[in-house]
Amino acid sequence: MSRTEPSSRIPRLAVLALLAALAALAHAAPPSLDALDAFEAVLPRLQPQRRAELQEQAALWSRWSESEREDFRRRAVEWDALPSAERGALRERYRAARSLPARERSRVDAAARWFDTLPPERQQALRDEFQALDRSARRGWLLGPDLGADYTALQPLLAQVPAAEHADLLRVLRGMTARQRQDLAVLVQRTPPQERATLRRELVSTAAANRDDWLWDRLHR
Repeated sequence: MSRTEPSSRIPRLAVLALLAALAALAHAAPPSLDALDAFEAVLPRLQPQRRAELQEQAALWSRWSESEREDFRRRAVEWDALPSAERGALRERYRAARSLPARERSRVDAAARWFDTLPPERQQALRDEFQALDRSARRGWLLGPDLGADYTALQPLLAQVPAAEHADLLRVLRGMTARQRQDLAVLVQRTPPQERATLRRELVSTAAANRDDWLWDRLHR
């Protein structure tokens, strides 16, 4: 490993996945101009998160210069020209990038700067190595450097999580230490599929101060 390469806390394959997520921030177009113009009428009917996003984008639009607005119009046209599958993938990466905690975003930014210093052939070799991964593993890295590294081991716990429980589960996992996630991965592998939903609920409902005791008790039953 070179002196300038990120430490093992950010595996090199994570760099590629998270760079893709961050790149989506620049390429995933916000709602159309018509939507922004008319959003006052539909605002009360939107979910709180979507309403906040639209308000944020409208405020941003109001601060832009005319040249910045023209650049947006150009990017919007380019966005509309993309195949629907590619737009869907970019939206997924965009949401993943926005959901990363600030600390992990900072680590990814540092990794991105390191990646930019590599010669083109080294960059391409890393891209090829990342693309050779299983699709599930590639998507797992979108959860960030910490959970991305543990995703394969924790995947059975993360599979088929109801949408209403997803945010709380990720919040708890991100709040755990690396050792706790390793212990949890062992527990997940021992837990039959039909009991994993119960395991998730217990994990989320256990206070952080009691998590070590809960893991020890569950592992030694």
